[in-house]
Amino acid sequence: MSDTDLFALAQAAGLAREWSNAAGQPVTVAPGPLRSILDAPGWPCATPAHCRDSRRRLEQDSGKGIPPLVTATAGQELGLPAACGLAGERYEIVLEGGGRSEGRFASGQGRPTLPMPALPGYHRLRAGEWETTLAVAPPRCFGLADALAAAGADGQCGQGVPGSEPRLWGLGAQLYSLRRAGDGGIGDFTALAQLAARAAAHGAAALAISPVHAMFSACLDRYSPYSPSSRLFLNVLHIDPASVLGPHALATVLAGMGGDAGGRLAGLEHDGLIDWPAAGALRLAVLRGLYERFGAQAAQDDFQAFRRAGGEALRDHARFEALQAHCLAHGESGDWHDWPSGWRDPGGAEVERFAREHPSEVGFHEFLQWQASRGLAAAQRAARDAGMPVGLIADLAVGADNGGSQAWSRQGAILNGLSVGAPPDLFNPHGQSWGLGAFSPHAMQAGGFAAYIEMLRATFAYGGGIRIDHVLGLQRLWLVPHGASPEDGAYLRFPLDDMLRLVALESWRHRAIVVGEDLGTVPAGFDDVLDAAGLYGIRVLMFQRAGQRFLAPGKWPDHAVASSTTHDLPTLAGWWNGRDIDWFEQLGLFGKGRSAVQARRERSAERGALWRAMCAAGCGQGPLPAAAPLDRMLEFLGATPSPLAMIQLEDALGLEEQPNLPGTIDQHPNWRRRLPLPARDLLDPPAVRARLAALARRRILAGEAK
Repeated sequence: MSDTDLFALAQAAGLAREWSNAAGQPVTVAPGPLRSILDAPGWPCATPAHCRDSRRRLEQDSGKGIPPLVTATAGQELGLPAACGLAGERYEIVLEGGGRSEGRFASGQGRPTLPMPALPGYHRLRAGEWETTLAVAPPRCFGLADALAAAGADGQCGQGVPGSEPRLWGLGAQLYSLRRAGDGGIGDFTALAQLAARAAAHGAAALAISPVHAMFSACLDRYSPYSPSSRLFLNVLHIDPASVLGPHALATVLAGMGGDAGGRLAGLEHDGLIDWPAAGALRLAVLRGLYERFGAQAAQDDFQAFRRAGGEALRDHARFEALQAHCLAHGESGDWHDWPSGWRDPGGAEVERFAREHPSEVGFHEFLQWQASRGLAAAQRAARDAGMPVGLIADLAVGADNGGSQAWSRQGAILNGLSVGAPPDLFNPHGQSWGLGAFSPHAMQAGGFAAYIEMLRATFAYGGGIRIDHVLGLQRLWLVPHGASPEDGAYLRFPLDDMLRLVALESWRHRAIVVGEDLGTVPAGFDDVLDAAGLYGIRVLMFQRAGQRFLAPGKWPDHAVASSTTHDLPTLAGWWNGRDIDWFEQLGLFGKGRSAVQARRERSAERGALWRAMCAAGCGQGPLPAAAPLDRMLEFLGATPSPLAMIQLEDALGLEEQPNLPGTIDQHPNWRRRLPLPARDLLDPPAVRARLAALARRRILAGEAK
């Protein structure tokens, strides 16, 4: 049969039939993958009649007049859909903070238009029988200069002159990798607070951390921070048990557990790799013992206030955790899709009955979230009290596990049967499918972006900034049908302007900067879109090239974060020494037509090219060094006009191994490596201190040279 109706449906649904790959070559999506992707979320397309019916439903949904939330920019004119029929009608805007304005809709190109308030906020628009929320955003996100001004830190650390972008630097840390005495084998919020204070003492303005989203307390072998159960809550394994009721209560609980629980904690603490199942189970057992001793009235009042503030979302997450643990304990599936029908409905009577019958279990998970929120908030206070103008930068994962708490509690907002991923590129020649659920753009718009705003607020809540992983997903996401090859995916379009405005609005409400990880197959012009919205992109040292030549520092953009590397890429020392090539060779990860010999030959040329660029920039001299010139590499990064230079802790310490090797699961110790020294001592070795001091000096010089 003809595919004309299929292609028309794909266009109406926002699926791109054609796209350009990482090499700039055009790619056309075949009809088969299009059908699979359209069918999964409920747009049947097996026949032309099915396609026409699905397309009709999509067009009807998008043409229903004013949606429940409309985004706009403060002080600018807003145009509403012509179908709403409001041209010439009177309207009233009720401001979020009080006050109102009235007027009459004008008509611009057949669309009703009206001027937006100068004051950002979530206002209400009323016109006749219509009423909707106006999410009026500032023109750009809260920025680094704003953070400096808010902290009263203008001019410190050579950050530049008022009115211009500063020249700051910060560190990036995998939270789980941090050590401290008594941590039981997993990095925690107390270690994070210690590192933040020490980093601030060295002049760091920010400390970016790996995602701390809620994981699966009943499935401790699932620990990738980028595959969370929910992006609305926190990973409770990062709680420091001693911070809950104090060291004495902790000692009492450990003594009552028997089996030398303290000895087991100490053993896990000294391991070089995290044993997530063992360390996680022991930590949860300790926390349960503390929960059972919990009873002080003042703390109870605080806990009850936390529960009230958490509302339905907290209740649902705690119930999910208790339900999943119950199912697994009885030999049943932990995937909520396989649960009895009554338990698949978060608001149903069966779930309510379970909660009444297991109040202590549900309460335990609410208690854990309370303690995690206290711990993370304390780490941010430690960062700011020590002088960081930004403090913690939280990481927002691109999706959540399809079988997790967020997908269960927000079923109407999530695309079913599809996984977020990435098309084939140089580093991942077979593409990637991450097993993560994505928001449905159609459901988001129909629901007034409630689930998206809820998630943004949960991420902004505890820091001075957020990093949006795979920020390209605000414009389009590569979606792969469950069970299909990542190569058989396609891009789905998202409402970029709406999502950016909501990010900007929440950024200002929380006084937090926004960094967007824009690496990979980037659409043309996307960099300019981020810049206009006040989001900082990311530029990684090893990718900043023009052909075979590395860009001079002055050629780097002044609106993106300069980064030494990322968690998915080799460390600087690992790149220089070809440690990533060793792993690719050992595990057979090279794509067709590539070999370790070829990769090492190319790396040798790349080292030479980088060294020549460093020498030309005054960050090196003499012949090519055999060992990685880390001090000089960080100076080179610091010499860029980037407003924020971010150094991964592994690079500050000179480590070779990277936290995660994409394309592997058990073959490489992903998300398990621990750093060699306690968090409070990490930056004290003379070589590390000298490295950071050289970086700080270069940042000052970069600021003075503007």
